[in-house]
Amino acid sequence: MAVSYLLLFPSATPNNRPLSFSSSLSTKLTLSLSPSPFARQPAIPKRSTVTVQSKGSNSADAPDRLISAVAYFYPFFDGVQYGKYVITQFAPFQAFIQPLVPAIRVFKSFPFNGFLVFLTLYFVVVRNPNFSRYVRFNTMQAIVLDVLLIFPDLLERTFNPRDGVGLELMMSLDSTVFLFLLVCLVYGSSSCLLGQLPRLPIVADAADRQVL
Repeated sequence: MAVSYLLLFPSATPNNRPLSFSSSLSTKLTLSLSPSPFARQPAIPKRSTVTVQSKGSNSADAPDRLISAVAYFYPFFDGVQYGKYVITQFAPFQAFIQPLVPAIRVFKSFPFNGFLVFLTLYFVVVRNPNFSRYVRFNTMQAIVLDVLLIFPDLLERTFNPRDGVGLELMMSLDSTVFLFLLVCLVYGSSSCLLGQLPRLPIVADAADRQVL
């Protein structure tokens, strides 16, 4: 009853002051909404930085560079006979081949030397995880390049022209094969000695698929 009376007759309140709830309510709301300096702030998760290091490196130290550079002599020695026309006609090629003649003779001294070198390079180097990927990739490129020599060899054995246009075409094919082998030898070996990764045309993708 007292409350109803006060609400109906506000003038009856002491000092004739009307009741006001707005100021006290706003003050309480302001205090409740303002952040307290002692309030616990939500924890912000820290970003973790992950550094990934490459293990199958394409970089190489001095022994790896040397082994990789020597591997490119294998297809060149195996296909040096395709340069019989170029070497006899151009003196610079003779000067380049002359220091390699003893090694070529040893390589050609036994008919199965090429096959034995192939098995050694493939199973001892390419399939050996103890060697770096740099060595295995370059060795596999040399092996694939040597395997491709089967095709010109088959063409020579199949046609074997003695004269005329057929002989000229065969001479051009042999010279092209020899020059390609020579470019691959110079480019591959020099790149390996400089610590770079050579990628030979035609054979690089096949070597990538073989080297895990």
